Amino acid sequence: MKVKAMTVATVGKRLGVRMGMSAAVLVFAFCAVGGDSALAQSAVPSQSVPSSPSPGTTLQRVQASGVVVIGHRESSLPMSYVANGTPMGYSVDVCLQIAQALGRHLKLRETKVTYRLVTSSSRFDAIEKGEVDLECGSTTNTAARRERVAFTIAHFIASSRIVVQSDKPYSRIEDLDGKTLASTAGTTNIDSLAREAATKSVRVRIEPARDHAEGFGWVVSGKVEGFAMDDVLLYGLRASHGKPQDLKVIGKPMTIEPYAVAFERHNPELKAVVDAELRRLIQTRELHRLYDKWFTQPIPPQGINLGMRMPHLLVDSLKYPSDYVPQ
Repeated sequence: MKVKAMTVATVGKRLGVRMGMSAAVLVFAFCAVGGDSALAQSAVPSQSVPSSPSPGTTLQRVQASGVVVIGHRESSLPMSYVANGTPMGYSVDVCLQIAQALGRHLKLRETKVTYRLVTSSSRFDAIEKGEVDLECGSTTNTAARRERVAFTIAHFIASSRIVVQSDKPYSRIEDLDGKTLASTAGTTNIDSLAREAATKSVRVRIEPARDHAEGFGWVVSGKVEGFAMDDVLLYGLRASHGKPQDLKVIGKPMTIEPYAVAFERHNPELKAVVDAELRRLIQTRELHRLYDKWFTQPIPPQGINLGMRMPHLLVDSLKYPSDYVPQ
Protein backbone atom coordinates (compact mmCIF):
# COMPACT_ATOMS: atom_id res chain seq x y z
CA MET A 1 0.00 0.00 0.00
CA LYS A 2 1.32 3.42 -0.92
CA VAL A 3 2.24 5.71 1.94
CA LYS A 4 0.97 9.23 1.51
CA ALA A 5 3.42 11.87 2.68
CA MET A 6 2.10 15.01 4.30
CA THR A 7 3.96 18.20 5.07
CA VAL A 8 3.93 19.74 8.53
CA ALA A 9 1.57 22.45 7.29
CA THR A 10 -0.83 19.84 5.89
CA VAL A 11 -0.86 17.92 9.15
CA GLY A 12 -1.46 21.15 11.04
CA LYS A 13 -4.47 21.84 8.88
CA ARG A 14 -5.82 18.34 9.57
CA LEU A 15 -5.37 18.73 13.32
CA GLY A 16 -6.75 22.25 13.33
CA VAL A 17 -3.76 23.69 15.20
CA ARG A 18 -0.68 25.77 14.46
CA MET A 19 2.76 24.24 14.15
CA GLY A 20 5.53 25.44 16.41
CA MET A 21 8.89 24.62 17.95
CA SER A 22 9.00 23.02 21.39
CA ALA A 23 8.82 25.52 24.22
CA ALA A 24 11.21 25.50 27.15
CA VAL A 25 10.26 23.03 29.84
CA LEU A 26 8.64 24.71 32.84
CA VAL A 27 8.40 22.88 36.12
CA PHE A 28 5.09 22.96 37.95
CA ALA A 29 3.46 20.94 40.70
CA PHE A 30 0.12 19.29 39.94
CA CYS A 31 -2.06 17.56 42.49
CA ALA A 32 -4.87 15.54 40.83
CA VAL A 33 -7.92 14.47 42.70
CA GLY A 34 -8.44 10.99 41.81
CA GLY A 35 9.02 20.79 13.01
CA ASP A 36 11.55 21.16 11.02
CA SER A 37 10.89 17.70 9.64
CA ALA A 38 7.87 16.63 7.65
CA LEU A 39 5.36 14.18 9.06
CA ALA A 40 4.06 11.45 6.76
CA GLN A 41 0.64 10.10 7.67
CA SER A 42 0.57 6.45 6.68
CA ALA A 43 -2.52 5.03 5.06
CA VAL A 44 -1.47 1.56 6.18
CA PRO A 45 -4.24 -0.03 8.30
CA SER A 46 -3.58 -1.23 11.83
CA GLN A 47 -3.17 -4.89 10.99
CA SER A 48 -0.44 -4.16 8.43
CA VAL A 49 2.11 -3.21 11.11
CA PRO A 50 4.63 -6.07 11.43
CA SER A 51 4.13 -8.23 14.52
CA SER A 52 7.89 -8.47 15.11
CA PRO A 53 9.09 -4.99 16.08
CA SER A 54 12.55 -3.63 15.45
CA PRO A 55 15.01 -4.23 18.32
CA GLY A 56 16.21 -1.51 20.68
CA THR A 57 14.54 1.37 22.46
CA THR A 58 11.75 3.48 21.03
CA LEU A 59 14.11 6.24 19.96
CA GLN A 60 16.49 3.74 18.36
CA ARG A 61 13.65 2.16 16.40
CA VAL A 62 12.28 5.51 15.25
CA GLN A 63 15.78 6.71 14.35
CA ALA A 64 16.42 3.59 12.26
CA SER A 65 13.02 3.35 10.56
CA GLY A 66 11.74 6.91 10.50
CA VAL A 67 8.39 5.49 11.67
CA VAL A 68 6.42 6.15 14.86
CA VAL A 69 3.88 3.41 15.64
CA ILE A 70 0.74 4.72 17.34
CA GLY A 71 -1.39 2.29 19.33
CA HIS A 72 -5.07 3.22 18.99
CA ARG A 73 -8.43 1.89 20.16
CA GLU A 74 -11.44 0.76 18.17
CA SER A 75 -14.39 2.38 19.92
CA SER A 76 -13.18 4.90 22.53
CA LEU A 77 -15.00 7.83 20.92
CA PRO A 78 -14.00 10.67 20.96
CA MET A 79 -10.58 9.83 22.42
CA SER A 80 -9.38 7.09 20.06
CA TYR A 81 -11.54 5.19 17.60
CA VAL A 82 -11.87 4.02 14.00
CA ALA A 83 -14.21 5.75 11.56
CA ASN A 84 -14.38 4.80 7.90
CA GLY A 85 -11.27 2.67 8.36
CA THR A 86 -9.17 5.52 9.78
CA PRO A 87 -7.91 5.82 13.39
CA MET A 88 -8.79 9.21 14.84
CA GLY A 89 -9.72 11.08 17.99
CA TYR A 90 -8.49 13.55 20.58
CA SER A 91 -5.76 11.25 21.93
CA VAL A 92 -4.66 10.30 18.41
CA ASP A 93 -4.27 13.96 17.46
CA VAL A 94 -2.19 14.55 20.60
CA CYS A 95 0.05 11.65 19.59
CA LEU A 96 0.45 12.99 16.06
CA GLN A 97 1.93 16.12 17.62
CA ILE A 98 4.24 14.00 19.79
CA ALA A 99 5.36 12.09 16.69
CA GLN A 100 6.41 15.38 15.12
CA ALA A 101 8.36 16.25 18.26
CA LEU A 102 10.20 12.91 18.16
CA GLY A 103 11.11 13.53 14.53
CA ARG A 104 12.44 16.98 15.34
CA HIS A 105 14.43 15.65 18.28
CA LEU A 106 16.02 12.93 16.16
CA LYS A 107 16.53 15.38 13.27
CA LEU A 108 14.74 13.05 10.89
CA ARG A 109 14.27 14.18 7.33
CA GLU A 110 10.78 12.72 7.33
CA THR A 111 8.75 11.08 10.09
CA LYS A 112 6.08 8.56 9.16
CA VAL A 113 3.23 7.31 11.32
CA THR A 114 1.61 3.88 11.24
CA TYR A 115 -1.15 2.54 13.44
CA ARG A 116 -1.71 -0.63 15.45
CA LEU A 117 -5.03 -1.52 17.04
CA VAL A 118 -4.74 -2.30 20.77
CA THR A 119 -7.32 -3.26 23.37
CA SER A 120 -7.67 -2.64 27.09
CA SER A 121 -6.04 -6.03 27.66
CA SER A 122 -3.24 -5.82 25.07
CA ARG A 123 -2.08 -2.20 25.23
CA PHE A 124 0.63 -2.54 27.90
CA ASP A 125 2.00 -5.75 26.39
CA ALA A 126 2.25 -3.93 23.06
CA ILE A 127 4.35 -1.18 24.66
CA GLU A 128 6.62 -3.59 26.52
CA LYS A 129 7.20 -5.69 23.39
CA GLY A 130 7.99 -2.61 21.33
CA GLU A 131 5.01 -3.18 19.03
CA VAL A 132 3.78 0.38 19.60
CA ASP A 133 5.80 3.48 20.44
CA LEU A 134 2.95 5.62 21.79
CA GLU A 135 -0.30 4.27 23.25
CA CYS A 136 -2.94 6.80 22.36
CA GLY A 137 -6.29 5.70 23.72
CA SER A 138 -8.28 6.29 26.88
CA THR A 139 -5.69 5.05 29.34
CA THR A 140 -5.64 6.12 32.98
CA ASN A 141 -2.33 6.84 34.68
CA THR A 142 -2.17 4.70 37.85
CA ALA A 143 0.59 3.56 40.19
CA ALA A 144 0.14 -0.09 39.20
CA ARG A 145 0.44 0.73 35.51
CA ARG A 146 3.54 2.84 36.11
CA GLU A 147 5.23 -0.43 37.09
CA ARG A 148 4.97 -1.41 33.43
CA VAL A 149 4.93 1.79 31.35
CA ALA A 150 5.66 5.50 31.59
CA PHE A 151 3.04 8.26 31.26
CA THR A 152 3.25 11.86 30.22
CA ILE A 153 1.10 14.79 31.43
CA ALA A 154 -2.64 14.09 31.51
CA HIS A 155 -4.52 15.53 28.53
CA PHE A 156 -7.97 14.59 29.88
CA ILE A 157 -9.60 13.79 33.22
CA ALA A 158 -12.65 11.53 33.28
CA SER A 159 -14.74 9.90 36.00
CA SER A 160 -16.24 6.42 36.18
CA ARG A 161 -20.05 6.19 35.99
CA ILE A 162 -22.76 3.81 34.75
CA VAL A 163 -25.01 3.85 31.66
CA VAL A 164 -28.46 2.21 31.84
CA GLN A 165 -31.66 2.18 29.81
CA SER A 166 -33.65 5.38 30.31
CA ASP A 167 -36.91 3.62 31.12
CA LYS A 168 -35.38 1.71 34.03
CA PRO A 169 -35.89 3.14 37.56
CA TYR A 170 -32.17 3.54 38.23
CA SER A 171 -30.46 6.76 39.30
CA ARG A 172 -27.67 5.50 41.56
CA ILE A 173 -25.67 2.33 42.13
CA GLU A 174 -27.83 1.36 45.13
CA ASP A 175 -30.75 0.92 42.72
CA LEU A 176 -28.83 -1.87 40.96
CA ASP A 177 -28.67 -4.21 43.95
CA GLY A 178 -28.93 -7.84 42.80
CA LYS A 179 -28.41 -6.92 39.12
CA THR A 180 -25.79 -7.89 36.54
CA LEU A 181 -23.51 -5.11 35.33
CA ALA A 182 -20.64 -5.03 32.86
CA SER A 183 -17.35 -3.25 32.40
CA THR A 184 -14.49 -3.67 29.95
CA ALA A 185 -11.82 -6.25 30.77
CA GLY A 186 -8.43 -4.77 31.63
CA THR A 187 -9.76 -1.38 32.74
CA THR A 188 -9.73 0.39 36.09
CA ASN A 189 -13.52 0.51 35.94
CA ILE A 190 -14.03 -3.14 36.90
CA ASP A 191 -12.12 -2.63 40.14
CA SER A 192 -13.77 0.70 40.90
CA LEU A 193 -17.23 -0.77 40.27
CA ALA A 194 -16.57 -3.72 42.60
CA ARG A 195 -15.12 -1.39 45.24
CA GLU A 196 -18.02 1.05 45.03
CA ALA A 197 -20.57 -1.76 45.26
CA ALA A 198 -18.84 -3.23 48.30
CA THR A 199 -18.63 0.17 49.99
CA LYS A 200 -22.36 0.74 49.47
CA SER A 201 -23.23 -2.90 50.38
CA VAL A 202 -24.68 -3.42 46.92
CA ARG A 203 -24.69 -6.98 45.55
CA VAL A 204 -23.89 -7.00 41.83
CA ARG A 205 -22.53 -9.51 39.35
CA ILE A 206 -19.90 -8.03 37.03
CA GLU A 207 -19.46 -9.39 33.50
CA PRO A 208 -16.19 -8.43 31.72
CA ALA A 209 -16.75 -7.21 28.15
CA ARG A 210 -14.19 -7.59 25.39
CA ASP A 211 -14.35 -3.88 24.56
CA HIS A 212 -16.46 -0.79 25.21
CA ALA A 213 -18.76 -1.40 22.25
CA GLU A 214 -19.60 -4.90 23.46
CA GLY A 215 -20.35 -3.80 27.03
CA PHE A 216 -22.50 -0.92 25.80
CA GLY A 217 -24.31 -3.26 23.42
CA TRP A 218 -25.18 -5.54 26.31
CA VAL A 219 -27.06 -2.67 27.97
CA VAL A 220 -28.92 -1.89 24.75
CA SER A 221 -29.90 -5.54 24.28
CA GLY A 222 -30.84 -5.99 27.94
CA LYS A 223 -28.23 -8.65 28.65
CA VAL A 224 -26.99 -6.52 31.56
CA GLU A 225 -28.62 -3.69 33.49
CA GLY A 226 -25.69 -1.29 33.34
CA PHE A 227 -22.24 -0.72 31.89
CA ALA A 228 -19.59 1.02 34.01
CA MET A 229 -16.99 3.05 32.15
CA ASP A 230 -15.43 6.51 32.01
CA ASP A 231 -18.14 9.12 31.60
CA VAL A 232 -16.70 10.68 28.45
CA LEU A 233 -16.73 7.30 26.71
CA LEU A 234 -20.27 6.61 27.87
CA TYR A 235 -21.48 9.92 26.47
CA GLY A 236 -19.66 9.18 23.22
CA LEU A 237 -21.24 5.74 22.91
CA ARG A 238 -24.64 7.14 23.83
CA ALA A 239 -24.38 9.98 21.30
CA SER A 240 -23.43 7.60 18.48
CA HIS A 241 -26.32 5.24 19.30
CA GLY A 242 -29.34 5.39 17.00
CA LYS A 243 -31.63 6.40 19.88
CA PRO A 244 -29.51 8.22 22.48
CA GLN A 245 -32.64 9.22 24.39
CA ASP A 246 -33.12 5.55 25.30
CA LEU A 247 -30.01 5.59 27.50
CA LYS A 248 -28.91 7.63 30.51
CA VAL A 249 -25.72 7.98 32.56
CA ILE A 250 -26.33 7.65 36.29
CA GLY A 251 -24.65 7.80 39.67
CA LYS A 252 -22.00 9.92 41.30
CA PRO A 253 -18.43 9.65 39.97
CA MET A 254 -16.84 6.49 41.38
CA THR A 255 -13.27 7.49 40.48
CA ILE A 256 -11.19 10.21 38.88
CA GLU A 257 -9.39 8.98 35.73
CA PRO A 258 -6.46 11.07 34.41
CA TYR A 259 -5.88 10.02 30.78
CA ALA A 260 -2.32 10.21 29.48
CA VAL A 261 -0.22 8.89 26.60
CA ALA A 262 1.75 5.79 27.62
CA PHE A 263 5.16 4.68 26.35
CA GLU A 264 8.17 2.62 27.42
CA ARG A 265 9.68 2.98 30.89
CA HIS A 266 13.27 3.70 31.86
CA ASN A 267 13.92 6.02 28.91
CA PRO A 268 14.61 9.51 30.31
CA GLU A 269 15.42 10.96 26.90
CA LEU A 270 12.10 9.80 25.41
CA LYS A 271 10.14 11.01 28.43
CA ALA A 272 11.80 14.42 28.31
CA VAL A 273 10.83 14.87 24.65
CA VAL A 274 7.24 13.70 25.17
CA ASP A 275 6.72 15.80 28.31
CA ALA A 276 8.18 18.89 26.65
CA GLU A 277 5.79 18.52 23.72
CA LEU A 278 2.78 18.18 26.03
CA ARG A 279 3.84 21.33 27.87
CA ARG A 280 4.22 23.13 24.55
CA LEU A 281 0.72 22.09 23.51
CA ILE A 282 -0.66 23.31 26.82
CA GLN A 283 1.26 26.59 26.97
CA THR A 284 0.38 27.55 23.37
CA ARG A 285 -3.24 26.45 23.96
CA GLU A 286 -3.03 24.09 21.00
CA LEU A 287 -4.30 21.37 23.33
CA HIS A 288 -7.35 23.51 24.06
CA ARG A 289 -8.01 23.84 20.32
CA LEU A 290 -7.72 20.07 19.90
CA TYR A 291 -10.15 19.65 22.79
CA ASP A 292 -12.66 21.98 21.15
CA LYS A 293 -12.31 20.07 17.87
CA TRP A 294 -13.32 16.76 19.43
CA PHE A 295 -15.70 17.81 22.22
CA THR A 296 -17.54 20.93 21.04
CA GLN A 297 -17.80 20.40 17.27
CA PRO A 298 -19.35 17.72 15.00
CA ILE A 299 -17.06 14.70 14.67
CA PRO A 300 -16.92 11.68 12.32
CA PRO A 301 -18.48 9.45 11.33
CA GLN A 302 -22.01 10.69 12.10
CA GLY A 303 -21.33 14.35 12.75
CA ILE A 304 -22.39 14.14 16.39
CA ASN A 305 -21.45 16.96 18.76
CA LEU A 306 -20.80 15.94 22.37
CA GLY A 307 -21.12 19.55 23.50
CA MET A 308 -18.73 18.97 26.40
CA ARG A 309 -16.97 22.06 27.69
CA MET A 310 -13.57 21.39 29.23
CA PRO A 311 -14.10 20.05 32.78
CA HIS A 312 -13.05 22.39 35.58
CA LEU A 313 -10.70 19.75 36.97
CA LEU A 314 -8.87 19.53 33.64
CA VAL A 315 -8.78 23.33 33.30
CA ASP A 316 -7.16 23.58 36.73
CA SER A 317 -4.68 20.76 36.10
CA LEU A 318 -3.47 22.34 32.85
CA LYS A 319 -2.48 25.46 34.79
CA TYR A 320 0.24 23.39 36.46
CA PRO A 321 1.18 20.66 33.94
CA SER A 322 2.83 17.65 35.56
CA ASP A 323 2.77 13.87 35.25
CA TYR A 324 2.27 13.53 39.01
CA VAL A 325 -0.79 11.46 39.94
CA PRO A 326 -1.31 10.50 43.61
CA GLN A 327 -2.51 6.95 43.00
